Amino acid sequence: MLSKVARPHSATLLPAARTVMVGRQPIRYADHGAGSAERVLLLLNGIGADLETSAAFARAFENTRVIAFDVPGVGASPAPLLPYRMRDVADLAAALLDQLGLDRVDVFGVSWGGTAAQEFALRHPARCRTMTLAATSAGCVVLPGGPGQLLQIGARLLGGKLRLDRDLIPLQAMLASRPNLRGYLYQLFALCGWMSWFRLPRVQLPVLVLMGSDDPIVAPVNGRIIVSRLPRATMETLDCGHLFMLTRPVEIARRVERFMMAHESPA
Repeated sequence: MLSKVARPHSATLLPAARTVMVGRQPIRYADHGAGSAERVLLLLNGIGADLETSAAFARAFENTRVIAFDVPGVGASPAPLLPYRMRDVADLAAALLDQLGLDRVDVFGVSWGGTAAQEFALRHPARCRTMTLAATSAGCVVLPGGPGQLLQIGARLLGGKLRLDRDLIPLQAMLASRPNLRGYLYQLFALCGWMSWFRLPRVQLPVLVLMGSDDPIVAPVNGRIIVSRLPRATMETLDCGHLFMLTRPVEIARRVERFMMAHESPA
């Protein structure tokens, strides 16, 4: 079994975290960076990932204000009574931005959060300036890594191969703060049957797709599928696995920020 690692106290790691009511749903969010920053980035986390998990990445941006939140059932946002769909996550994000007085934002989504980012861009296109998708797919058409890779995931982590050692620490940190079972199932339910493939041509934003060349969970071909459906998209393949946002936060933040600053969506 992987041992848990200690993380800094949330008051130190997330001094700007607070909880607000979005409709009838309590939502814990974090506001990183200066309010006067030129750009604002909406960060949508992977499945089971809370604000602490993405804090290092959010703090790595130099000239961007980053807004992230715990989806219902994750971290300090309690699970609602009933399950929700991906469209509900997108609308929840839009409602949170309304409360914060934010109109247009850049959007970043990783893994599960990448599907939420796509849904947000589809449902609220006027609110998006650019979109970055990391280690994600177009939904039901997802193609995982090869069977050999999938069968070796546990053995690789437990065996401690050198090239995966850097992935071990953030994975342990993520496991140290798992969502409750109902929250985790709700996230899976939100994704069940969801697909953006047919709708992606409607997204007119500049889009950057980042994929890991050694990702056994979401193979790089999924990035190519997404790019093939988007009018203004480019893809970059990184020499890493699924958790590159956590293992290389500064490098990825710098790349995303350069992309944001170089592109502007139509008014």
